[in-house]
Amino acid sequence: MCIRDSHRTIAALIGAALMMVISYTIGTIDPAYHIISFERAIASIDMNVIFLLMGMMIIVGVLKHTGVFQWCAYFAYKLARGRVFLLAVYLMIFTAVASSFLDNVTTMLLLTGVAIEICVSLSLNPLYLLIPLVLASNVGGTATLIGDPPNIMIGSYAGLTFMDFVKALALICGVATIALIIMSKLIWGKAYSAAKVENVDEYINELKEEYKITDPSLLKYGLGVLAFCVFLFLTHGYWHMEVSIAALMGASIMLTIGVVSGKVDLIELIEKDIEWPTLMFFIFLFIIVGAVESTGLLAIIADAILHLSKGSFVAACALIIWVAAIMSAFVDNIPFTATMLPIVAYLSQVIPGAGNTLWWALALGACFGGNGTIIGASANVVTMGIAESRGYRITFGGFMKTAFPYMILSVLIAHAWLLIFRP
Repeated sequence: MCIRDSHRTIAALIGAALMMVISYTIGTIDPAYHIISFERAIASIDMNVIFLLMGMMIIVGVLKHTGVFQWCAYFAYKLARGRVFLLAVYLMIFTAVASSFLDNVTTMLLLTGVAIEICVSLSLNPLYLLIPLVLASNVGGTATLIGDPPNIMIGSYAGLTFMDFVKALALICGVATIALIIMSKLIWGKAYSAAKVENVDEYINELKEEYKITDPSLLKYGLGVLAFCVFLFLTHGYWHMEVSIAALMGASIMLTIGVVSGKVDLIELIEKDIEWPTLMFFIFLFIIVGAVESTGLLAIIADAILHLSKGSFVAACALIIWVAAIMSAFVDNIPFTATMLPIVAYLSQVIPGAGNTLWWALALGACFGGNGTIIGASANVVTMGIAESRGYRITFGGFMKTAFPYMILSVLIAHAWLLIFRP
C-alpha cells in the first residue's frame, strides 16, 4: 500500500466521522445541522462494491502464488525473440486484458520487476516499457465492470451489467490500446530498435528457469475458478445476481483449495493481499457522499450542469467526459466518481435521448483521465515507485510529457465514439 492510499483513507475516515458527530451533537441542538443519521450512513455504503473488491483481491492473492504473471512476461519475450517493439506490443496487450479482469495495481506490481530485468538485459531504459504498460493497464481496466473501481461504482449504482460494459466500452478500449501502440512506436521506436540481446536463445532459457510456473496444480484450479467467475460475471444479469456474489463465491472456492492444500497461508493472505485501507476508504467515502447528497448540494450541482448544457445531450456528454478526465488526472478518480453518480443519474433521466451514454462518458473520462499524470491512478504511483527504487526515476513533468498527450488523444477518441454511436 502506498502512502497516498493511507492518506486518503485517513481523510475519508475523518470526514465520515465528522459528518456524523456534527449531526448528533450540534444537530441535536439545531436540526438544521443534522446532516445524516447513522442508519442513512450505513445504507449509503454500497456493499456490492466492497464485496466485489474483496473477492477479487482474494482471487488475485491466491493466483499470484503460482507465478503465472511473471511466466506470461517470459512467454511474451519468447514470442518476440528479442524484437523489443514486438515484446512491448505483446506486454501491452497482455496487461490491458489482465487489467480488464484483475486489479491493475496488482497486475503492475507483479509485472514491473520482470519488465525491469528484461529491459536491463536489453540495455533499454525500463521506463520506455513501463510507461506504455501502465497506460495500457488503465485503458484495459476501463473495458469491463470489474476492471477499475469507478466502473464498479457506476455499475452498482446504475444497475448496469457486466455485458453492458463490455458491449459499450470494450471496443473503444481496444481502439485506445492500438493508439497507444502506435504512439509508443513513434516516441520510443528508435530506443526499441537500438536495444538488443547478444544471445536470444540463451536468455530465453534463463528467463524460463527464473520465471516458471511455481505451482501448476494450484494454477489449474485457480484458472478453473476464475473461468467460473467470468461465466457468472457475463451472465449475472440473467440470474439477477450482483457481481459481488460471483466474486465472493470464486474467492471462497479458491481460498479453500489453497488453504486445504497447504499452499496458501490464510492469515498472511488476509493481512497482505486484502487491501483493507482501500476497502475502508470506500466505506467512509460512501458515507461522505451520502451525507453530501442529504444536504441537497449534489442536486444543486446537477441542476447547474443541466442549465449549463441547456438540456443538450451533446453538451452534457462533453462536460462530463472532459471534466472527469481533467479532474481524474490530478485528483483521485474514486471520490470524484462517487460524487458524480447521483448527478449523472439525474442528467440521464432529464436529458432526452441520453440513455446510458452519460454513464459511459463518466466511466471513460474517469478511467482514461487517470493516465494524464503520475498521480492520476494508483497503478501509475506504484509502478513508477518500484522503478525509482531500482534507480530509474521519472519526474512528474517527465511522465506527464508523454502520458498527458496520450490521455487527451484517448479521450478525444472516446468522445467521438460516444457522439457517433451513442452506446
